[in-house]
Amino acid sequence: MSRNTRLMACTPEDVFRVLGDGWLFPSWVVGASRMRDVSDQWPAPGSRLHHSFGAWPLLIDDTTEVIECDPPRRLVLRAKGWPIGEARVEIHVQRRGDESLVRIQEEAIAGPGALLPQRVLDIPLQLRNKETLHRLAYLAEGMSGGSAPETTAEAEGTPSEK
Repeated sequence: MSRNTRLMACTPEDVFRVLGDGWLFPSWVVGASRMRDVSDQWPAPGSRLHHSFGAWPLLIDDTTEVIECDPPRRLVLRAKGWPIGEARVEIHVQRRGDESLVRIQEEAIAGPGALLPQRVLDIPLQLRNKETLHRLAYLAEGMSGGSAPETTAEAEGTPSEK
């Protein structure tokens, strides 16, 4: 199971403000390219996002379903991306003073991806989810309205920017 964590300069409620807006999904999930529909009950268990992955003209239309939701602490998703397969994605958010520690865990549970050895699959998932948390930080910290002089996403930068 691939695991990534990130400390964000915002509250868990700020993180869940982003997670709770299904229309923002392609803004923070690497690979998601567009939204087609969001259940009115999102992010209640059983609700779904209808999204596409990839780049035009090679788009795959599929869904992501909420398995569990305990705002502002935990969100468990079943993400589909056939023909690649399905994944279970868990997002945990813990308050750390004025900040939030966000952890994302992902594992393939069906389809071709589930047949790969976990250590092989973890490499691309780790890279993808590092960027996913980076994008989530931009949104959650930006929406927080806090007075932090610099967000964690901005502080990360690239080596040439430092």
